[in-house]
Amino acid sequence: MKPTKKASEMSIQELARYIDYSVLKPQFSEKEIVELCKKGVSLGVAQVCISPAYMALCEPYVKGTHTKLGPTCDFPFGNTSLESKVAQAKWALAYDTVGELDMVANFGLIRSGKYDEVAKEIHAVADVCHEKGIELKVILETGALNEEQIRKGARTVVAGGADWVKTSTGFLTGFDDKGATPEIIQILMDEVGGQIKIKGSGHIRTREHFLKLIDMGIDRMGVGYKSAPVVLGLDEEQA
Repeated sequence: MKPTKKASEMSIQELARYIDYSVLKPQFSEKEIVELCKKGVSLGVAQVCISPAYMALCEPYVKGTHTKLGPTCDFPFGNTSLESKVAQAKWALAYDTVGELDMVANFGLIRSGKYDEVAKEIHAVADVCHEKGIELKVILETGALNEEQIRKGARTVVAGGADWVKTSTGFLTGFDDKGATPEIIQILMDEVGGQIKIKGSGHIRTREHFLKLIDMGIDRMGVGYKSAPVVLGLDEEQA
């Protein structure tokens, strides 16, 4: 949704609410995860995105704050079974500190043209989320897709009953992945037509990029823990 004022005129607190703070590197120790979770809360971000395995670990640090936990389902490949996706979602949503759930679509199936199968998986996880009153974000992994696949994939996310479409995991290799470029975000906006919300993620590392996407009308952005201070204007030196 288009903001009512320019991003450059927003306060740090207003800008922070556009951020899902990514704490998803698999090599992180529990101590590192806790420290980064606390940092995300101190910045006032919308969510700290973590593996479902760390819900119990992180929950005490967001309880009673404006920051929620954003568990990631089937991250980062999206190619486990439907049953596994549903089980992961149920596990994560047992905690009352969840803001929204992110899941990775099976982008191999998207590249195979099996959009009905992708929609079926999305619908199953969306049902689990909506029973709990939680919104579902679906990651297409746009860097692995051509424009036609991105457009059809976005429509499939809508058909599957999800609440958000998201660009990338930030973990894609073997492709020229440029992440959440303004061009990709515009394609998603054109396809979903305001029916669902849009989250951009991947390569959002500069304040200029961050502010531009807000002015375009993006709803949320996944930003790495190193880049969050940069985009908020708290640290001019990019980590």
